[in-house]
Amino acid sequence: MSSWLTVRDETSTVLSGLSPEQMSRAAAMFTVRDRRWLCSGQGRSGLVAQMCAMRLMHAGFEAHAVGEATAPSIGEGDGLVIISGSGETPVTVHLARLARDCGAHILAVTSHADSTLAGLAHTVVVPPIHTAQFAGTLFEQSALLLLDALILDLTATTPQAYSQMRARHTNLQ
Repeated sequence: MSSWLTVRDETSTVLSGLSPEQMSRAAAMFTVRDRRWLCSGQGRSGLVAQMCAMRLMHAGFEAHAVGEATAPSIGEGDGLVIISGSGETPVTVHLARLARDCGAHILAVTSHADSTLAGLAHTVVVPPIHTAQFAGTLFEQSALLLLDALILDLTATTPQAYSQMRARHTNLQ
């Protein structure tokens, strides 16, 4: 059985097939260092969104997962990272509309460039998904990896980035 090789090969193919232009536009959204970020998705995409919010916080951004008790309201100039494989998840589309109406900048990760979510976003990253895995598994894996890759971009020019991130990492475990 070599299922792990399938996962390795599929994620490698997706990451290799990402648009450099889309990834550059996504990274550019984070050049405003004092922009607050909220992260959202439903189901497993929501778990990826929570991990993204955590890494953004580690990298020094004010970041929150939508739905958490301490998440602030979104407003003019804030950012929303929103993740949906279909780009049509009703709650996700609704949140993107609310954020856009409030003047927030939206970064969408979706596998459908022609989706409602993509149409609402200021910047879209579309991982090319062709998979033998169940349902949205490859999309969710790829969303996590590409968002973590953005953190590498954001911290690449800061020599002390990892020590600063370590200092922000939870110590109540």
